Amino acid sequence: MLLKLQNSILKMVAQGQELGVMLTRLCSEVELLLPGAHASILTLDDKNLLHPCAAPSLPAQYTGALDNISIGPSVGSCGTAAFLQKSVTVIDIEHDPLWEPYKSLALSFGLRACFSSPIFGSNGTVLGTFALYFEETRAPTPLEESIVIGCLPLCMIALESHERLQEHRRLAFTDVMTGLPNRAKFNEALQKKGSTDEWSLLLLDVDHLKTVNDTFGHAAGDDLISAVASRLASAAHPLPAYRLGGDEFAVILDESCRKPLEEIVGRIVATVSQPVKCSGHTILPTVTIGVAQSSERFSVAETRHHADIALYHAKEESRGTFAIYDEAIASVILKRAEAIRNVAEALNDNRIEAWYQPIVRIDTGEVVGVEALARMRLSDGTMVPAAQFHEATRDAQVAVNLTQHMSRCISRDVGNWLRRGIPFQHVGINLSAADFSGNDLLESLEKTFAAENVPLHHVILEVTESVYICERDQNVANKIGSFRAAGFKVALDDFGTGFASLTHLITVPVDIIKIDKSFVDHLGPEDAGTCIVEGIIHIAKGMGMRVIAEGVETVAQAELLLERGCILGQGYLYSKAIPADEMTTLLERRGQRYDSATKVEGDVQRRGETRAY
Repeated sequence: MLLKLQNSILKMVAQGQELGVMLTRLCSEVELLLPGAHASILTLDDKNLLHPCAAPSLPAQYTGALDNISIGPSVGSCGTAAFLQKSVTVIDIEHDPLWEPYKSLALSFGLRACFSSPIFGSNGTVLGTFALYFEETRAPTPLEESIVIGCLPLCMIALESHERLQEHRRLAFTDVMTGLPNRAKFNEALQKKGSTDEWSLLLLDVDHLKTVNDTFGHAAGDDLISAVASRLASAAHPLPAYRLGGDEFAVILDESCRKPLEEIVGRIVATVSQPVKCSGHTILPTVTIGVAQSSERFSVAETRHHADIALYHAKEESRGTFAIYDEAIASVILKRAEAIRNVAEALNDNRIEAWYQPIVRIDTGEVVGVEALARMRLSDGTMVPAAQFHEATRDAQVAVNLTQHMSRCISRDVGNWLRRGIPFQHVGINLSAADFSGNDLLESLEKTFAAENVPLHHVILEVTESVYICERDQNVANKIGSFRAAGFKVALDDFGTGFASLTHLITVPVDIIKIDKSFVDHLGPEDAGTCIVEGIIHIAKGMGMRVIAEGVETVAQAELLLERGCILGQGYLYSKAIPADEMTTLLERRGQRYDSATKVEGDVQRRGETRAY
């Protein structure tokens, strides 16, 4: 009979049955073999506390009272057996000193004797106890002792198998680097959420991790991730924080969290945003958070998607803060998705065209260059300016495809002008941040213009301040240097509206600075804009850079710019953006010819003014 019991339990172990199910089955089979005995198994944790595991015939009130009892030399039969690491027989619970603190509990349930043996693990540690309780004062019989001895190895196998499974499960659900629950555990937690539960989801991205990796090395990046994980776990406690992978984390707030959502998110941002040493470098970490709140209208998957949308919105609008999903954010994202779809379709249908706005010598009125601007032709023939579909360029793939398409259009038009001998000097092409993310931009541009036999010195690559700085990404600085070395000129667009400092101009020099329209709008004898423009012109002159004023709309603005040494202007005063055929006509009439440009250049240099093209 004992052999049959052993085979039954070993089969359950092999099948991966739950520990409680296996040991309850073991106790029940023992009780069938030993009528009048009540079998009980307690487990022992790493803090030497006992926990009930299986006792099918004992009252739940009794076994529940044994939970979290610490073992010791006088802790009933089981606590003493685990402590002394040997079997303990108590014939009379009522009068035995080992049971003094617990006898009233046992006697109230009719338990008068107890025989307990420690369960040893394969390494000799005590894993728990196996006990037989009797309802009369007596010692165990030889048969009872032998059956207990025969069951102890089964208990060991079951307990150690359970521990291994638990460890495997822990490893499967734990992020190795941070020790936090991982994506698999996060997904499991989400699956347990019901449509009527009240919960919120926080998705977090660590800001500037790529910059840290590129600047200080991946060891510093790993230190940053570990520091953020530790601080996030502290701020979210007692709720778990999850690492989803890379720089992504999550926190699930449930009904047990009583504090306002904004307070919790604010605490997380403040806790994370403290200086930390990463591989010897002091870094100020920040996180951007997207928040979504559950609703009976939305499934768990939809709530997760909403948190993704909120995070995306927060990263686009203001890194280092948070955004809570609402209808307004949904509307913005919807419009952006529509713009992305429209531009993608227009590119596919060849409905994106290159139009050109002239850049003019303010003193002579001659056209010295053009800036290429994208225009999208709708199905009804209406032309849409780039400002109306600029949102689409937030999508990296669309932005890169748009740049490639525009480059082909521009090279074709410029090649045509040069072959026809039309007076032409330079064309400006706008680049986006996405263009700098790949490694083939320079090669692609070189091939595109080579195909039309356009020398690269005719091409100016215009980069906005936000792209130029690009979170101090050395990748951008290196590529700007490569462009200039290859023969392209580089212009810093919208200068003064972002965060580019003079330090950036020294470390990442450019050829041209374009003064933003917002400063030109405030030109006047007493306006601060005039002082700023004068300063920019003076700095550019000292650094050998040329200056173009954008958004020139009045003769008065043009005169003020000219008086202060700004030779080049661009704006509605001269022309709006026009199609290539119209620009061809304009260049034929007003284009600055090479001999004229050379003469004017010499005159300008003799006067000490800022050079034109």
